[in-house]
Amino acid sequence: QVQLVESGGGLVQAGGSLRLSCAASGRTFSTEAMGWFRQGPGKEREFVAAINWSGGRTYYADSVKGRFTISVDNAKNTVALQMSGLNSEDTAIYYCAASRRGVYYSPTGYEYWGQGTQVTVSS
Repeated sequence: QVQLVESGGGLVQAGGSLRLSCAASGRTFSTEAMGWFRQGPGKEREFVAAINWSGGRTYYADSVKGRFTISVDNAKNTVALQMSGLNSEDTAIYYCAASRRGVYYSPTGYEYWGQGTQVTVSS
């Protein structure tokens, strides 16, 4: 079993930055990929970024590439999403997820999910 808790969400001005963190606990050794997904108002959940625990492989959605950076801290069992250049399209609930099978892009490949943290970008 793996538990995931997101933190760091909040209200931020357009153009600003925000850092999300996901604290993982439990049998994290059973997971390979960690991902961030988001779901905006009236939208389906979409892939944002993913990383393996070693940090050797990273993947980003085209919409966030160059603005967001995903990273892991194995010592702390945390996964971070550093977000910069935020705009209104980034407003969403952001979810941290863990996959046992190394599925990076599809939410269906992730078995464990956090409760989400709200990110609201205001002009």
